[in-house]
Amino acid sequence: METPASLNDSGIALTEANRPYEAIPIFQKALLMEPENPLLWLNLGIAQQKTGEYEEALLSYQKALRIDDSLSDAWGSMGLIYYELKQFDSAEEYYRMALEKDPDSHKAWNNLGVLYFSGGKYEQARRCFEEALAIFPFFYDALFNARDTCRELSDFVAAAEFERLLSQLGQ
Repeated sequence: METPASLNDSGIALTEANRPYEAIPIFQKALLMEPENPLLWLNLGIAQQKTGEYEEALLSYQKALRIDDSLSDAWGSMGLIYYELKQFDSAEEYYRMALEKDPDSHKAWNNLGVLYFSGGKYEQARRCFEEALAIFPFFYDALFNARDTCRELSDFVAAAEFERLLSQLGQ
């Protein structure tokens, strides 16, 4: 028998397998059974975001947050959409909300760092990447971004150390 939990698991697996178009109706079916489940709304938003359906994804994240405004991933995902739309002030606002809800979100720290890096704010970017790495020391994206940021700052010693750590990860 299908339950909201089993449908959610199936939808997540499809989304992670880069099959979000197949995941969306599964999340929608689960939401018919359990419309007040914020994780179902969050996961629907993630699948919609992967398809480029940003307006729909934003609505799904907003529904998730109306039910549970502590969902750091929903705030951070909204920040990613605004970053993709080049609405950088909004992106920063949502990344900061994600960090307010979960100061240990290594992904939110990394995303905020990417925002600062893309705006040429390398010192701020470096601090964000270092925060992400303090939480999750072998987070590949943050190591990669920290290395590139240190190169921009002409801190080649630190860049070499990040490069060494990256090579240990084998990617």
